[in-house]
Amino acid sequence: MKNLLSVALLLTVFFCNAQEKKESLKPQTVEVACGECQFGMKGKGCNLAIRIDGKTYFVDGTKIDDHGDAHAADGFCETIRKAEVTGTIVDNRFKAITFTLLPKKK
Repeated sequence: MKNLLSVALLLTVFFCNAQEKKESLKPQTVEVACGECQFGMKGKGCNLAIRIDGKTYFVDGTKIDDHGDAHAADGFCETIRKAEVTGTIVDNRFKAITFTLLPKKK
């Protein structure tokens, strides 16, 4: 009986997680920049952040320097860019699964 309950619990957790992952994989275009320099967030140093529907989140899964020089003229500390992302918000942080910086419009 214990084994049957354990299997049922595991299957429930598995299917709930599978459904959550599908929902989190929907790509969306967001604003991206240095959270401290451009979005006015409190932090220590320059850290990558995104803005979704007017709310800002620090990003886990990719770093500010993974996308070029943050302090260059087109860098995240100097300007707000756009990126296509997938991921989830956990504990008020964006956990990136994919992060594609879009070309800067001229």
